Amino acid sequence: LQPRQMATMAVKALVVAMMLVVHCFDVGLGAGGDGLCLGSPDYGDALAKAILFFEGQRSGRLPANQRARWRGNSALADGRPENVNLTGGYYDAGDNVKFGFPMAFTVTLLSWSAIEYRGDVAAAGQLGNLRAAIHWGADFLLRAHTSPTTLYTQVGDGNADHGCWERPEDMDTPRTLYKITGDSPGSEAAGEAAAALAAAYLVLKEDGDKAFASRLLAASKSVLELANNYRGSFQSSCPFYCSYSGFQDELLWASAWLYRATKDGKYLNFLRDNQGSSNPVNEFSWDNKQVGAQMLATQEYLKGRRELARYKTNLDSFVCALMPDSGNTQIRTTRGALLFTRDSVNMQYTTTAALVLSIYSKTLQSWGVSDGVRCSAASFSPDQIASFAASQVDYILGSNPMGMSYMVGFGGAFPRRIHHRAASIPSIKVLSRRVPCNEGFSSWLPTSDPNPNVHVGAIVGGPDENDQFGDNRGDSAHSEPATYINAAFVGACAAAMGQSQKPASPTLASY
Repeated sequence: LQPRQMATMAVKALVVAMMLVVHCFDVGLGAGGDGLCLGSPDYGDALAKAILFFEGQRSGRLPANQRARWRGNSALADGRPENVNLTGGYYDAGDNVKFGFPMAFTVTLLSWSAIEYRGDVAAAGQLGNLRAAIHWGADFLLRAHTSPTTLYTQVGDGNADHGCWERPEDMDTPRTLYKITGDSPGSEAAGEAAAALAAAYLVLKEDGDKAFASRLLAASKSVLELANNYRGSFQSSCPFYCSYSGFQDELLWASAWLYRATKDGKYLNFLRDNQGSSNPVNEFSWDNKQVGAQMLATQEYLKGRRELARYKTNLDSFVCALMPDSGNTQIRTTRGALLFTRDSVNMQYTTTAALVLSIYSKTLQSWGVSDGVRCSAASFSPDQIASFAASQVDYILGSNPMGMSYMVGFGGAFPRRIHHRAASIPSIKVLSRRVPCNEGFSSWLPTSDPNPNVHVGAIVGGPDENDQFGDNRGDSAHSEPATYINAAFVGACAAAMGQSQKPASPTLASY
């Protein structure tokens, strides 16, 4: 970095630090507090709670070891109109619909986190819980693939569901089924399902149920054939989860995962022959998997697959698009230093960025690439990239101008009124009578009272571009959690935990 850039970054760091000290005392944490304002937060506690969140999102018949005790059984007849079993799986966010496209992305991210940070997750005592979260989602995806040319992608009418404010245990809105077939394709959803099943296989093959893992791998291969042989863009979830990036990214992403799972050369060949579809991007999301495929392919490039060079070039562009003062920055940071992609559920982009940056840093370090990534105005070492990724985790956990955690149940100050039907209405175990749709809208959605159920671990959409957060249940863009926010956070948090245990490096930059 040039002296002038270093001075600018130092001033930014000083301003942020002063803001945080003020807010620490505003919320009664002081300079020491509980680790939310100054110093490292308790990453182990945050990791445990991020994984616990998924138990509060479960659909179907809950197991005896269910820890989110305020939830009950729900949607036990899903799939019955077409004589298939589509119970289980996850509700994607604060509603009661099961969207297969983002659910599969969630499973892929959870599995990727388990693969890359197995040791850190195990050290925190959470590997079993993480595997259980992966198994719960993968089991649904496995059952949703009912034939070689059929994949169920949604259970529930999104419009009808959003027209009601009900607990999932009470819901009486239509459980409409949506599917893709050879005649009605959806290559994005099928490609993501293939990626999820292959990634879950890599995690769960170590468990005792080898037969289940083998079924995951077989289904992954089958559903990728559906995606590739019957190409067509996925539209059935519109207007909720429409694909805007096309399906080439999912085909690359799924092929990369299947190559990792099988070492079958045909998947590597697909990556090589179709790398013209890989392009520089500045976000990684449930819709756009370009960066994920680039990360997996770059790992193969560094092993000697030099024909995959385009993927690494594009991945380096992603890093430069995010890192402050790179000369190529496309995603700005707020005054509080949060990556801010757009003002609607922004934390989904922050957590996925932090995950990819963490994995890339780890990969570069493992291959001895000490010079890291070169951008037009600066170069960033692996440690600098990891430090910036960890700063995003720290922001979420309380190192921010509001002096609050954006994870429910973490620290002393966190969102109390999240946009979440099940959390905002008393548990069916407390209020045993049915709470109908209209009562939910009139009595539970608009109240300023805190939610009666603390949905521990839920990470909300986050603050606005000015680092402000209103904790308003009606503000879904900022107050609603989503499974794919937490799924990416799991790996990013595990990485930050490992990073915090390393000796301090004199080359680390402050942001």
